[in-house]
Amino acid sequence: MTTTLEQPNTTHRSVASPEAAVRVALELLERDLVTEPEVRPEPATIPALAVERVTKRFHVGGKRRPVTAIHDVSLRLERGGTIGILGANGSGKSTLIRLVSGLLTLDEGRVEVFGHDIVRDEMAVKRLINRVSVDAAFFKKLSPMENLLFAARLYGIDAGQARREAVVICGRLGIAEKRLSRPVEQLSRGMQQKVAIARALLTSPALLLLDEPTTGLDPRSKLEVQAFIEDVRTNHDASIVLTTHDLDEAERLCDRIAVLNDGRVVVQDTPAALKRLVAERHGQAPTMHAVFMTYTGRSLDDDVEDDDHDDE
Repeated sequence: MTTTLEQPNTTHRSVASPEAAVRVALELLERDLVTEPEVRPEPATIPALAVERVTKRFHVGGKRRPVTAIHDVSLRLERGGTIGILGANGSGKSTLIRLVSGLLTLDEGRVEVFGHDIVRDEMAVKRLINRVSVDAAFFKKLSPMENLLFAARLYGIDAGQARREAVVICGRLGIAEKRLSRPVEQLSRGMQQKVAIARALLTSPALLLLDEPTTGLDPRSKLEVQAFIEDVRTNHDASIVLTTHDLDEAERLCDRIAVLNDGRVVVQDTPAALKRLVAERHGQAPTMHAVFMTYTGRSLDDDVEDDDHDDE
């Protein structure tokens, strides 16, 4: 659902901060909200995500030639599936997520979300996706609940329904209801990341983009988030793209895995098939660590040299 607002006359208001502006916006949304028909995914025969020969370059520093962050990448995610994107720091994982979400423009290639071209059908795509990044942005002076309600209203979700669902989702992520009224800035980094995940799930996205969602979480919180991602995948008909530094997490959560190296997909298949491949062809132990080392020659914690665009 989308939100349509007539331009309000706010000349008599004085908005002193972004947080105050959000509260004003919530009041206006509550008063003037008009909803449009919800954009739904196309039939199941159409993939949730189709990335076709995508390339992205950046002009950085004083270099004459642009840096190629993503080169000729193609991926396909079936509806209800989960694909994991593995790569060392700087390999292009986050750039790829930003391209799919529309935060970056394509230089070459095309991306479709449930049959909608991300350039031609931009608004339709935005209603179908939501993204959680490793550095989630909030109105820090507002509470988690206020942040969640603001996001929900932008998607046309009734405030009462949003509040009830927010409490349930946060509870399943290990966030006590009493924490929902505290300013976000008073929460730990891990707790803020959980709120970011709750915010994304609250809008019931058909395609969920998770960019290292468990980075910075303590072991217990990581397990809680992983279990909830499994539940979303199994019971809520969401298709998921996951970037992660955790090989065990990728193997546990993903139907397919693509390994990025220097902006290129060097191998992709199911976790079982990839492990079998390195064992049969390369004589390596059938583990995801062996898969990653075989096809990249580096550790997940290695930085890619000359990566001036600072992509994760």
